[in-house]
Amino acid sequence: MQVEYAELSLKGGRETNQDRISVAVAEDAALLIACDGMGGHAEGERAAEIAQRTVVERFWHTPQPLLDPLGFLHLSLGAAHVGIVSLGLSLPLELRPRATCALCLVQQGSAYWAHVGDSRVYHLREGRVRERTRDHSHVELLVREGLINPGQVQNHPLRNFVESCLGGEPMLPEMAMSPRRALLPGDLLVVCTDGFWANLDEDLMASALLATDRSLGDSIAELSAQALLNGGNMSDNTSVAALRFLD
Repeated sequence: MQVEYAELSLKGGRETNQDRISVAVAEDAALLIACDGMGGHAEGERAAEIAQRTVVERFWHTPQPLLDPLGFLHLSLGAAHVGIVSLGLSLPLELRPRATCALCLVQQGSAYWAHVGDSRVYHLREGRVRERTRDHSHVELLVREGLINPGQVQNHPLRNFVESCLGGEPMLPEMAMSPRRALLPGDLLVVCTDGFWANLDEDLMASALLATDRSLGDSIAELSAQALLNGGNMSDNTSVAALRFLD
């Protein structure tokens, strides 16, 4: 499997970076992961780190290509959730560590993805967003019901209200899973935290990332800088990983 990939995580205007981002590429499969520690909860940074480490380690210890890609994604998110829950068992429920997470697995000419919270997966093709995940958030529900438009999300008073996440209560959270998506040469898979996608126009993001006159690393660096600029002095942590499927 031939791919081009890049990743970048920036602290932005925050005191610490609670995002964790990774791309793991093997001979027959690749995994992208974006995790965002929830800043209003204790040890969000450690929560994101546990989620990232748990999923990536499971990927490297699973024979590839994976026989059950969606099962792998579901069980990996579940294991990450258990790890984060154990970190906060001694704390009051409202203070326990939490994180959002988005995963994308690429193998055998196909992509599979899963997410919890408002970290996203994008599938880009021919200069546009072909598909993206739908956030587990109140503002996403408002957008889908036509009560607000996408341009109102960033400044909405319930912007940071996430309805599903890893950690917190022991019960497994709601996880959204995709079916298999066939890939064409040139397709791009992107995972990112809300500090990236919330401050960028989707059409601009797609055209920039699919541009062939620059490297993928240069494209995500340019977009991340724009996201921070658009976010202002208190811009959120901004993290993105992208993989271009070549063959």
